[in-house]
Amino acid sequence: MSKKTVTQDLAVGSPMKLILGFAVPLVFGLLFQQFYNMADTMIVGQTLGQDALAAVGATGSVNFLIMGFCIGLSTGLVIPVAQQFGAGDEQALRQYAANAIWLSAAFSVLVTAAVALLCRPILQLMRTPENIFEDSYRYIFAIFLGIPATVFYNLLAGFIRSLGDSKTPVLILSGAATLNVGLDLLFILWFGWGVAGAAWATVLSQLLSGVACLLFIAKKMPVLHLRRQEFRPDRQAMKLLCAMGLPMGLQYSITAIGSVILQSSVNALGSMAVATAMKISQFFACPFEALGSTMATYSGQNIGARKLDRIHRGLRSAVLLGAIYSAAALAVIWPFGRYLPQLFISDADPRLCAMAFEVLLFNACFYFPLSLVNTIRFSVQGLGFSKLALLAGVCEMAARGAAGFVLVPAFGFSAVGFASPLAWLAADAFLIYANRRVMRQLRQTVAPTD
Repeated sequence: MSKKTVTQDLAVGSPMKLILGFAVPLVFGLLFQQFYNMADTMIVGQTLGQDALAAVGATGSVNFLIMGFCIGLSTGLVIPVAQQFGAGDEQALRQYAANAIWLSAAFSVLVTAAVALLCRPILQLMRTPENIFEDSYRYIFAIFLGIPATVFYNLLAGFIRSLGDSKTPVLILSGAATLNVGLDLLFILWFGWGVAGAAWATVLSQLLSGVACLLFIAKKMPVLHLRRQEFRPDRQAMKLLCAMGLPMGLQYSITAIGSVILQSSVNALGSMAVATAMKISQFFACPFEALGSTMATYSGQNIGARKLDRIHRGLRSAVLLGAIYSAAALAVIWPFGRYLPQLFISDADPRLCAMAFEVLLFNACFYFPLSLVNTIRFSVQGLGFSKLALLAGVCEMAARGAAGFVLVPAFGFSAVGFASPLAWLAADAFLIYANRRVMRQLRQTVAPTD
């Protein structure tokens, strides 16, 4: 296969250099994606007040539950594309891409219809406070209606990354992030749409990002130009794609269920503190997510090329990079993290800021286990073992659920800070075992080429 449209071939060259070079643009892309969410939170908090901010924060876990499934599904659907690129099979690559489009469209419609209808019952089950319930509903309902736009962007950006280009999605997201801020201000301050305006700004920005990805593929990636016969649904291709995509989507959702349980176990002030801390922590965790996405593509291409030794060397390089960044992030959060919650809280409530910092600092102390979760899990998924990665999500859910049902009632709010580290450690214990099992199996069944 001609690879002239690909900026990086991850099956050739130094694993450390390739992973770092691929991951750095992804970090910026994820930062811009976080900027979407942070811009909503900051603008809502500073312009509409603490109740509106609490309304958005109260939807954080359910937002992650549903949107995480959609993003995970999209990410999983592109893994076979990366594998076929590594194998050099252009026709199979396009066939998987076409069937991924069919599946993503079907899931988008089904999920959007289901969650839009169940939006109010979900918020009631989460015991959303009465004074912020309607704002929470208006915000999350708009976000859920935008699910097709989210899937549209993430699938097309995933196609681009699976062929080795991690830079273009970043450039597209940078423009979208800037647009998102402008639309936030326009819809909230000029049109007076309140918290719903922030949600519609995010949805519209995501949609335009997807359109930009489509135009880029049309102009710059002829290998993804689908022919009519390749667009026909194929049962076997769909079966494999579902085996990749569904476990990856469910993994995000299962992890989020634990967060929903945890958020429901604290009062309104505690819920707001947790939401604020998670926003900041997610910003610092972007490099871990970038390493994970990199390892999914890296492992997918290299297993397609049957280069088993490179997979192990690449994972070792990613773990080292995660350890270095974990130490650097803690060195920043420890002295300066107490001031960051003030960016989201208009009246800088000292008690609320202190609670948010407590959760943030405890998470930061365990960032290295988080880096292992991302690098090992996504590597396993890229190799085609999505079900094992799903089980790691079950471990996370169980740990967070235990924190919500047992630790928080027994020890109070301080136990909230231990919930995520406990989940990461539980997932790591399983993933380290799973990765060894996967590599042992591949060495027995795959004939290496290097």
